[in-house]
Amino acid sequence: MEGFGWYTYEVTKRLVEQYPEHDFYFFFDRPYDKRFIFGTNVTPIVLNPPARHPVLFYIWFEWSVKRALKKYNIDLFFSPDGYLSLGSDVKQIGVIHDLNFEHHPQDLPKNALKYLRRFFPKFADKAQHIITVSEYSKQDIIETYGVSPEKVTAIWNGASDAFKPLPDEEKQAVKSRYTDGQDYFLFVGALHPRKNLIRLVQAFERFKQTTNSTTQLLIVGELLWKNEQFRQAISTDNHSEIKFTGHLSLEELIRVTGAAKLLTFVPYFEGFGIPLVEAMKCGTPILSGNLTSLPEVAGDAAVYCDPFDVEDIASNMARLDNDPERLSQLSRAGSERAKLFGWDHCADAVAKVLGL
Repeated sequence: MEGFGWYTYEVTKRLVEQYPEHDFYFFFDRPYDKRFIFGTNVTPIVLNPPARHPVLFYIWFEWSVKRALKKYNIDLFFSPDGYLSLGSDVKQIGVIHDLNFEHHPQDLPKNALKYLRRFFPKFADKAQHIITVSEYSKQDIIETYGVSPEKVTAIWNGASDAFKPLPDEEKQAVKSRYTDGQDYFLFVGALHPRKNLIRLVQAFERFKQTTNSTTQLLIVGELLWKNEQFRQAISTDNHSEIKFTGHLSLEELIRVTGAAKLLTFVPYFEGFGIPLVEAMKCGTPILSGNLTSLPEVAGDAAVYCDPFDVEDIASNMARLDNDPERLSQLSRAGSERAKLFGWDHCADAVAKVLGL
């Protein structure tokens, strides 16, 4: 799962378990995994059609969801990804994670972009209240959609408590498996254009050209959008020291994060950035982009760079790669800052907004 998926899983699981007196109806657009039915107070409902195209998004929310809300006498519709049923008169609260599509339209396919730009302003207007995941995103929603500040609540995401520092021997085992025993920089996230992988790879190449370092780059994530230029730019065919793992299980992601020398996370737009918190929980130092929500989340636990400046990214890689004292300082700061983030706190704050 990526950020939205983890948010939905972690928050709804806690709501179901902490409020057994409430009945929860989970709407799915396909057959579901029973692991997502968190208690006997959950009724799973499969609604057609499977929504994998903007036209089907519209049909699903304006026809299927609208009818189901009425049929099951739902008191409140909570949407963890912000999509609402505009035609329903049921109270609705949506989570709008970010507005990347408003600021960087070039990053999305045209049909998805057209849908998002047309309907998310309507969703923001329709919602009785909006939850978002950072103060940055809150201000962005207020300014972009003209929403009253009182209508938007920022609640930070969490990260799994399973992310913890690794013993040295386990770190070495991870490095032996992925990078021939060498130290590595790490990127984690969906391989979407806004994650800035093209410049990250270019910066790593520059770093390798200007140093004698044996440090490698490990890229963890799945390719989301079919963009051939993007595919070619991050292709590892000609990069022997850049390794691409694809999707990893949670258990393996924890090990890979904990063994990294440095998380290199330089998106040019991010509503929150869960990999930052995962790294902090592991005591892994961070090189972060300096835009949008990232400084808000990482605080003093990161060194910051301009995500649009390949030379700035590369020079910070070189400095940190050769500065064990600074890396130790960042590790300690991250372990302390990680205490501010947790799914329990997030779910409690969401429950308060929902009126549970």
